[in-house]
Amino acid sequence: MDKIFTLAVVGPTASGKTELAVRLAQKFDGEIVSADSMQIYKGMDIAVAMPTSQERQRAVHHLIDFVSPDTPFSVAKYTDLAGKCIRDIHNRGKLPVVCGGTGMYINSLFENITYLSDGYDEALREKLNRLYDEIGGEKMLCMLSEKDEKTACALHPNDKKRIVRAFELIELTGQTKTRQNELSKINPPEFDVFYIGLTASDRQYLYDRINKRVDIMLENGLENEARQFFSCSDKATAVQAIGYKELKPYIDGLCTYEEAVQTLKMQTRRYAKRQLTWFRRNENIIWFETDKMTFDEIEESVCAIIEKKRKEMQNNEQK
Repeated sequence: MDKIFTLAVVGPTASGKTELAVRLAQKFDGEIVSADSMQIYKGMDIAVAMPTSQERQRAVHHLIDFVSPDTPFSVAKYTDLAGKCIRDIHNRGKLPVVCGGTGMYINSLFENITYLSDGYDEALREKLNRLYDEIGGEKMLCMLSEKDEKTACALHPNDKKRIVRAFELIELTGQTKTRQNELSKINPPEFDVFYIGLTASDRQYLYDRINKRVDIMLENGLENEARQFFSCSDKATAVQAIGYKELKPYIDGLCTYEEAVQTLKMQTRRYAKRQLTWFRRNENIIWFETDKMTFDEIEESVCAIIEKKRKEMQNNEQK
């Protein structure tokens, strides 16, 4: 069976992935499949930088804003749904454009990882949950990196569920999540992926973009969105999103607004650094530096490469 040609626009937060993905979808009659682990949830639009109504009008988006924050959602579930979306888009004669910064989603989808049964131990999970509550996500990730550096780099300190699960897998199976993923690649990938990565040669340029994005999110009502979430119910997913947990101490009167904002910016910058570390391992990504090229120039370069690749594919089919 021929592999489905798919674009993947990846990179750190605030790098401009959505804008480029929308442009490419418009250029090549495509539709966008999100690869963002938080944009799947409803009611968190500001915190997760949900594509705007204007962006959705310019290009069809899939797998965003469709799951209740109270509903469990796994990487395996994402891989299944995203694969179905890509096949449907392709079968309708359009180009699938996967866009996002969640490394585990990208890898699981395009490396065709099959998730194996690994058991469950309630007592162990409770123990690991207590440890997380006692020492925090940062220290848990430091501990995890000694056993499974690749998985640790892909996780945010706020992602309690997946951090705990990574330790749980090691305890129950004697294997890291990374090793299990390697062993689970039973079938060859079904997608021919063309990776496009956005970054900046000057890291401060990216950090300035992040700081500006946080300011805009706050102007657009991030604090009110966070307050509404915390007041409605105890949604575990809500505090995984960068923006909610960092504002919680201010909402509870434990720190100043300025301190909470600085923490939010710092944590977002750290998250971007981890995303870059993850994606840098993928040698197939063609990187573009947004501090050296305009989006018009990046779009033009990417389009030229895609056109060349498409002609090569057509020539190969004719042979």
